[in-house]
Amino acid sequence: MLIERRKKLTSNAVLMSVGLDTYWKQFDGLLDELMKKADVLKARLAAQNVNVTDVGMVDNAQVAAAVLPKILAADPDVLFVDMVTYATSATFGMIVRAVKCPVVLIALQPMKAMDYAHGTTFMQLCNDDICSVPEFTGVAIRMGKPVADVILGMLHDDPVADEQLAKWCRISHAIHDLRHARLGQMGHVLEAMLDMQTDPTAVTAAFGAHVVQCEADEIVRIFEDIRDDAPEVTAMSQRILSVFDTPNPVSDPLTTKLTQEDLTTAARDAVALERFIAKKNLDGFAYYYEGSDDTITRKVVTNFIVGNSLLTSAGFPMCGEFDIKTCIAMLLMDRLEIGGSFAEFHPMDLANDSILLGHDGPHHMNITGRKPVIRSLKKYHGKPGKGASVEFSIKTGPITLMSCSVNTQGKFKFVIAEGESVAGDIPPTGNTNTHAKFPQGMRQFMHDWCMAGPTHHLALGVGHHADELLKIGQAFGVETILVK
Repeated sequence: MLIERRKKLTSNAVLMSVGLDTYWKQFDGLLDELMKKADVLKARLAAQNVNVTDVGMVDNAQVAAAVLPKILAADPDVLFVDMVTYATSATFGMIVRAVKCPVVLIALQPMKAMDYAHGTTFMQLCNDDICSVPEFTGVAIRMGKPVADVILGMLHDDPVADEQLAKWCRISHAIHDLRHARLGQMGHVLEAMLDMQTDPTAVTAAFGAHVVQCEADEIVRIFEDIRDDAPEVTAMSQRILSVFDTPNPVSDPLTTKLTQEDLTTAARDAVALERFIAKKNLDGFAYYYEGSDDTITRKVVTNFIVGNSLLTSAGFPMCGEFDIKTCIAMLLMDRLEIGGSFAEFHPMDLANDSILLGHDGPHHMNITGRKPVIRSLKKYHGKPGKGASVEFSIKTGPITLMSCSVNTQGKFKFVIAEGESVAGDIPPTGNTNTHAKFPQGMRQFMHDWCMAGPTHHLALGVGHHADELLKIGQAFGVETILVK
């Protein structure tokens, strides 16, 4: 990793074991044996940066009613139901009806197969994790609250089950942080970009996140309190030079080798952003502001690209062009640990059947495939200002795209897709650019993506993770379209 994560991963989970109270009197030692299984699962979850509230064994309807307030008080991001043996759905129905978080049933038996020659009823009950899963899923559907997932397999030495558990822990991190996020919003929409308009109240209604209204003047005052020769600026300049290459210009007359003036401004701005994010206790930031010609305000607000990229890579998604919707998508990707760079579609490569994906910033540099570059730009195309800009391609291999958009009813929707980042030349323009290919071919993909109604921005991550994003969309009740 180029940039160490500073925003620590966390989430709240409730673990509930289920069984049948009738068994305890019939089979001596069975309850203790089953709870040992639950302890294994609890330890595995806790090792994935999950705060686990264990409500113990729920083995009849009365116990279910008694533990329900404790489950709700834990404010879970996910409820894990450990199907340690057969249980009646009375242990589950009132709970699944009441909780608002995803519910995941876990049926991990200790034996790969029963020892049939020496089999006993006790042995069967210890491995009967799957028995009531159909009953539970059916009752959940009748309650209007389908379970989010079912994880099946072995308690030990089962890489498939281990990955499914880890996936749900990552999903819980994303759900938790979006539900509790403080997302800064500063300035206004870039003139005439209708797809960037976002109602802050709608953000809270859909996701729980709070939108913090911020003032450009506040960052400017912080910037003015920092001298060019301050130790923090010197340290930030050295940090920037350790992360980025600063090559000579190639073909674009807008670019020059990084100047000392642009490096100092970028470093000073980055220090100001760090202080501002800490002061406002922000988890992310979306902004667009121009300021007047030849003012300190314009200098400050148009030179966030480098600082934003450093913060995004450390777990604080930062978005230009006032795009708080893409800030949300970037946050989700970051918490899934797959990156989350700010991107849009650039020219098609019809010769290569690929399309360039990138932007002038900010970027998640922990998914770069090569050492990132900083160039000085004489102007930022399409907007005011000039200064340092970041250029790189993400690593080759599978990629996931996510656009957070709005549907006809004014509700948020997710548009997601999977493709592949491939090696290829990129223009030396001081912007990120990655060649992306898609199974259905670039033309068909772009047709289908555009017809799904995204915004022109998207978050770009590594690996194929549409499944997790679909589950997150389901958890928030957000319309989710998979382009494939």
